[in-house]
Amino acid sequence: MDRSPHIAPAPLTAAGTFDRCILALDLGTSTGWALRTSDGLITSGTVSLRPGRFDGGGMRYLRFTNWLTEIDRLSGPIAAIYFEEVRRHIGTDAAHLYGGFLATLTAWCEREGVAYQGVPVGTIKRFATGKGNAGKDAVLAAMRQRGFQPADDNEADAIAILLWALATRGGVQ
Repeated sequence: MDRSPHIAPAPLTAAGTFDRCILALDLGTSTGWALRTSDGLITSGTVSLRPGRFDGGGMRYLRFTNWLTEIDRLSGPIAAIYFEEVRRHIGTDAAHLYGGFLATLTAWCEREGVAYQGVPVGTIKRFATGKGNAGKDAVLAAMRQRGFQPADDNEADAIAILLWALATRGGVQ
């Protein structure tokens, strides 16, 4: 599950969140993630939240909650989570799933006292490739050019979100 270990310098801020653990997510059934620990190590991967054959409708969200808790326990404490903020979905099912993951994520963050922020899709693509309407392959190629080896576009998006958060201090420059 872990891929692309890199060491990134930890920017310092008055708020103090950028020298602590930061998680970036591309929410979905195959959720891409990238984590920068307090010592600067970056790891990334994907986690499958596809339901099993006999699972009820809420099991994917319970698994996501448990996964967040485990990442926080093993690598944290997590200071901030950045996620891809999708405003438009192609299909109804995708919109419903995204809404469920977003609700689960924000509720978990509120309960645990973790800061969270959505990053618009165009902002991520513009940061990664220079074009706000770049395709999935372009973001994947851009992350590979930066020395990462994402397995798919979900992981590449999560890496791009993390790098954006680190470079812009969460959009505050």
